[in-house]
Amino acid sequence: MAYKVLVINGSPRPNGCTATALNEVIRALHEEGVETELLQIGKDTIRGCLACGYCSTHGECVVKDKVNEAAKLFEEADGLLVGSPVYYASPNATLVAFLDRLFYSTGFSKQMKVGAAVVNCRRGGNTASFDMLNKYFTISGMPVVSSTYWNQTHGFTPEDVKKDLEGLQTMRNLGRNMAFLIKAIAAEKGKSGLPLEEHDSFTSFPDGK
Repeated sequence: MAYKVLVINGSPRPNGCTATALNEVIRALHEEGVETELLQIGKDTIRGCLACGYCSTHGECVVKDKVNEAAKLFEEADGLLVGSPVYYASPNATLVAFLDRLFYSTGFSKQMKVGAAVVNCRRGGNTASFDMLNKYFTISGMPVVSSTYWNQTHGFTPEDVKKDLEGLQTMRNLGRNMAFLIKAIAAEKGKSGLPLEEHDSFTSFPDGK
């Protein structure tokens, strides 16, 4: 059985620090027999959601950019790996706009697709960025892959990141854990199907009480 992970690099530097970290995860995934497809979106002009409702009636975002391309790949993938540099203790704005629209505009179930986020900073802001990215997964029924430390590397240049031996080790362990989880979920899904999901309740307190 073929397994596949969609990889999104949100950095505007396709061969920068974030790519160095992601590549370590990708190598581990390949060693475990999991295919990957990489999308570089950091240099693209990605605008935020227009709140127009087009996606609810047409099944895709009204803005014709890489979000719709990624949506097709995401639907077919077993997992999603997202990488971001840290800007002001947050993922960069291009990636946030991309993920907002990718998750909101896609109507297919993401239940039990595996999610993992990777972040890189020079010194601080990694954990805040990491937490923010994981929320896309946890609102969508996607198991979040952990490693032997938070999924982060440190460095101002790719050469710096290569010196972060613990960070790179964390990336490799992340790749192995991601592959294992994807295979385990696929095996159980084949035997028992997916867990029951309830969607009947929607709490909005429209009466203000």
